[in-house]
This record gives sequence, structure tokens and C-alpha cells, in this order.
Amino acid sequence: MVVILSKYVTVSVKIPREIKEKLEELGIKPSQILKKAIAEELRRREIEDLKRLVNETKPILNKISIEYAVKSIREDRENG
Repeated sequence: MVVILSKYVTVSVKIPREIKEKLEELGIKPSQILKKAIAEELRRREIEDLKRLVNETKPILNKISIEYAVKSIREDRENG
């Protein structure tokens, strides 16, 4: 049996001592900056992936008329 104790994992990073000292002087917590930077990078990459998928499917979707798509959606909704 596997028991999950936490939804979080620890990620560590080495930075130059001078940067760490400056962060401390300014009262900046590196964990907050890193969490934000990681979240922003994930969002940026996800957007890139979505744009790539849109570009890959565009030629296929361009072959389907709007009328056909609307008709299909209505039929799906009516039939459950």
C-alpha cells in the first residue's frame, strides 16, 4: 500500500552566494520567486503547445464548414 503524505515535492537550486546574500538583504524569499517563475514557464510552454496543435489541426478544420459543425453539435446535444 502506498500512502501519499503531501501534494508537494522539494526542488532545490544552487545560486551564487552573492545573489543569496542580496535576496536576504532585501527580505526576498527565493521560494516565492521560484514558484512564480516555474508557474509562468509552465503556462508559456502550455500556450506554445496549444498554438502548435492549432496550427497542426488548421488544415483539417478548414475542410469542415461552419454549417456542418453547427449541425453536428446540435445533433449531439439533442441525442444526449
